[in-house]
Amino acid sequence: MLPDYRVRQREYLLEISRALTEELDLKTLLERILQISIEMLTGHAGFIALTDERKGWHLSVSKGIAPALAEYLESWLQNLPENESESGANIPQINKMLSDISMGMLTGVGITMQVQRRTIGQIFVFRNYRGAFTSNDYNILNNFANQAAIAVRNASLYNQVREQNMRISALLASVADGILILSPELRVISANQALTRLLNCPITDLLGKHYDEVIRWKGAPSGLDFQTLDVSSWQYYPPNEMFQEGDLLRQGGLEAVPVSIRYAPLFSSEGALLNIIASVRDITRYREAEEMKTSFISTISHELKTPIALIKGYASTLRRDDVQWEPEMIQESLQVIEDEADHLAAMVDDLLTATKLQSGDVVLKKSEFDLIALVQDQIRRFNPQLRDHKIVARFPDNFPLIVADEGRVEQLISNLITNALKYTESGEICISGETLGDFVRVCVTDQGKGFDPKDIPFVFDRFYRSDEDSKFTKGTGLGLYLAKAVVKAHQGQIWVDESYQHGARICFTLPIHAE
Repeated sequence: MLPDYRVRQREYLLEISRALTEELDLKTLLERILQISIEMLTGHAGFIALTDERKGWHLSVSKGIAPALAEYLESWLQNLPENESESGANIPQINKMLSDISMGMLTGVGITMQVQRRTIGQIFVFRNYRGAFTSNDYNILNNFANQAAIAVRNASLYNQVREQNMRISALLASVADGILILSPELRVISANQALTRLLNCPITDLLGKHYDEVIRWKGAPSGLDFQTLDVSSWQYYPPNEMFQEGDLLRQGGLEAVPVSIRYAPLFSSEGALLNIIASVRDITRYREAEEMKTSFISTISHELKTPIALIKGYASTLRRDDVQWEPEMIQESLQVIEDEADHLAAMVDDLLTATKLQSGDVVLKKSEFDLIALVQDQIRRFNPQLRDHKIVARFPDNFPLIVADEGRVEQLISNLITNALKYTESGEICISGETLGDFVRVCVTDQGKGFDPKDIPFVFDRFYRSDEDSKFTKGTGLGLYLAKAVVKAHQGQIWVDESYQHGARICFTLPIHAE
């Protein structure tokens, strides 16, 4: 029959084994191990110190230790040489340190916790009365330490895995693209919020479903053909071919959205397919940019073709040797060539300015000037071109001088007048202004057809032209874009006044003084 202390030792070792299999929270596990160690050795206090690459040696849990002593131990552990901590040589040093600070009233026993010959921590139990620990005390604590080391190692691994999963979850939640994690059988295991928003359905409706039930296409997509794939064929596809592109159907009656999906298979070390990660990207803006680029190339080609054809036609006519042209005819032809050359130069200048504005290379040359005088100069410049239009300026007498880039503001006013003339068959075009605190507000109003409400959010976009305007009116779609860029560069605002119902009214503000 086993002695009583042997029975208690076995019971405590069984308790540690249960803790090993049941408890994965590291702090709770360490507290249980320390409590059992103190009770088994009839101690009064104790602590467990752990070591890792990030923190080094540190006090993990303690019991029955005054805060001041705990701080002292923490500082002492942090200054502990690594070679001593690995060998366990510091345990006698702790005994000496406790004896010194307690005048011999504290005695302790400690043992190193090791797993696969690697030190991960130490358990220390001490009593508040004189009396040495026996060899049996050391044996008991050593058995505890062996079990505790395994439990601590497992709990640490669990915490590392949990933290890694938390980081991955946070990463998936922050990614703008939709992420879909599939099983080898193409069943949904997980998805992030971006994908649920894109599909307009909760994640609970996705989990466990087959890929084809989640990713539904409007028309056949281009790229990877899922119908021909099986579990073994994923490893033979090159990465640049693992994609699909098409219009993705969404729930709730929402319009299909163009997406590009990239697939990344995940294999085990034995080559078995574990998961397939699908990255779903909304390419609406890319599609719009491509369509805009195509439209712009078509528009600019047409806009360039007309003046070039006129210049070539008149120049070729004037060069003919078999005709004697009247001086008036020659001057008229040269005027057309000059006007069309100016038109080309203005178009090229707009394109260059748009490029500079996009890259942020425009530097404002600010000075104080009279905005009313600038507007009147622009009216005089446009007057010779007018037939059925009249341009007027309405500004109060106390309208202030402003500090801005006069050349850019002149371009702004010119673009707005040009835009009004282009979309107004006849009538008055009014340029008005007023003072609003530290800003001036200027509005250009016409009596044309006005803006279609669906076009208003896009009229200041680069190269934007409505479908109707593209058919019946010349232009590159840069005028209002450049106007907005000039206003923004001056820290102002520009907008379409939707309350005006008798045509179109575009207003902008500029600061009176330079910042």
